[in-house]
Amino acid sequence: MRPAGKPVQWAGPEVSIIPEPGPTPPAPAEPENAAEQEKRDSPGAKPVALSRRDLAVGVGVVVLAIIATGVLAFRAGGSGGAPASARPSAAASPSASGPPTTAQIYQAVAPSVVTIQTTLPGGGATGTGVIANQAGLILTAFHVVKGGTAINIIYADGTESAATVSGSNAEMDIATLAPAGGPDVLVPAVMGNSGRIAVGNDVVAIGNPLGLTLSTTTGVISGLNRTAANPDGTKLTGLVQFDAAVNPGSSGGPLINARGEVIGIVVALANPTSAGTFVGIGFAVPIGAALGSTGPGEPGPAQ
Repeated sequence: MRPAGKPVQWAGPEVSIIPEPGPTPPAPAEPENAAEQEKRDSPGAKPVALSRRDLAVGVGVVVLAIIATGVLAFRAGGSGGAPASARPSAAASPSASGPPTTAQIYQAVAPSVVTIQTTLPGGGATGTGVIANQAGLILTAFHVVKGGTAINIIYADGTESAATVSGSNAEMDIATLAPAGGPDVLVPAVMGNSGRIAVGNDVVAIGNPLGLTLSTTTGVISGLNRTAANPDGTKLTGLVQFDAAVNPGSSGGPLINARGEVIGIVVALANPTSAGTFVGIGFAVPIGAALGSTGPGEPGPAQ
């Protein structure tokens, strides 16, 4: 419930997080003997997986500002695309010392990220999308294209194409777009397994916050299985909570794991003020749910 007093005015639709039950306090751990500790610390030891209930925390009702750009049409402050000399390559490779770096992940995934410009009655909106398969279908947040009279896609190489909505699920805030054309070289993103993610995993977000095209930020997964309620009573369920910075214009962009695989589609952020900007809590629809929510369509390559 909203506190008594003057209502808070938001730049976009409001969504309230539904509180989750608090965790059951764990029983005190039995002390380890030296042999057990040596076994646990050995290189071949498997990490202990925590259940979602162990990771759940009790939260109060807060209000989310959907990262909708229908109110704000960004017409300045971003480039039309990366310079040819700086454009990312189509494939990532791990560094010599370990997994891919953030820069390598960006280079691999950025060619799959698009800018979405939606024409709305009396204005326009800018959002983000990601190429999901070899046919060129684009995944994005439904609110980025909701009510649009025309949709224009700008690819990472600067190619532009009109697009239509080929599928949508308003309750999950996910839409798929079918472009009329595309670049000569189409680079679908690699789809990950959102069922294997855990709190504390590193993540990367790529999008167009505030019209700044192909921006990237990093963070961690800070919560799982979050549920949010829309003003019309519909719910966004099973959301991934993360702290990589996102802002208006980031909606529909990919949330990426440390292997360069897309594990979610950015849809919302939480801000207890009327600013509607990022304060450390973002939300994404898990990629498995997003791919299955809008009807037929082959997903991109998976690992």
